[in-house]
Amino acid sequence: MDKKQIKIIKDIETIHAEIAALKKNGAKIGFVPTMGFLHKGHTSLIERSVKECDVTAVSIFINPIQFGRGEDFDSYPRNTQRDKSIISKTGARYVFMPEQKTMYGDDFKTSVSVKKLGKIMCGRHRPGHFDGVCTVVLKLFNIISPDIAYFGRKDFQQLFIIKKMVEDLNINIKIKDCPTVREEDGLAMSSRNRYLSEIERKNAPILFKTLQTAAAMTERKNISIKRIKSISLKMLNCNPCVKSVDYFDFRNCETLDEIKSLGNYFKGDARSGILIAAAIRIGSTRLIDNVVI
Repeated sequence: MDKKQIKIIKDIETIHAEIAALKKNGAKIGFVPTMGFLHKGHTSLIERSVKECDVTAVSIFINPIQFGRGEDFDSYPRNTQRDKSIISKTGARYVFMPEQKTMYGDDFKTSVSVKKLGKIMCGRHRPGHFDGVCTVVLKLFNIISPDIAYFGRKDFQQLFIIKKMVEDLNINIKIKDCPTVREEDGLAMSSRNRYLSEIERKNAPILFKTLQTAAAMTERKNISIKRIKSISLKMLNCNPCVKSVDYFDFRNCETLDEIKSLGNYFKGDARSGILIAAAIRIGSTRLIDNVVI
């Protein structure tokens, strides 16, 4: 198929009918949900879906209910024409671009409630955020009916919560997680990076550098988490562009339970990986990143 032949669909009934016809003929459907303003992280997900599935659908929808009061919903970057041009080069077949009223109507009263997992890490600083994320993702899953959905590891907590939602609610979709795509200096690609001033952008890689340093210290196995956190927070807070640190957490990769002591953590083959995740503000821009040991 010509990579430029994509279908732009805005209503639910049409995308339903198109996908249903494809699935009736045995097509495997891949899906990549986005909020637009695409970068290489997004295209890596789309290209993987195109490689592994018969048909790939991409959604572009800036979801209002995952933004809290005072957050950047109104200013979130938008460039629909650019996004469509980028997607046309990936081999994806469909772009689903609903209006807010299409997704939520005038009398929307039902949502997904994320309990413990939605109140830690980013959820501690963005109350209700993951309820909004899971609600829109579940709606998109129901609308698109994909066989496989693709998410990046940069937002490890979001990825974990979506996997748990699929498991808990018996959703017949496979979730595939894909590596974080980075700039040459290590900064994780994000639509919000465009908010950074020139000097802030030069300093933004401090987040990944600090996470890498923390991981290296952790792997030495002879230093406490308390000490690693102290050194890491000093690295971040000494940077003139870092305005605040929301969290710098050590978590169990399989449960997201907090790890407070390494102790015997590295002993035995059954131990799960260690997630070191952080969120900081560079100027007014909130950045998240993580490494896994």
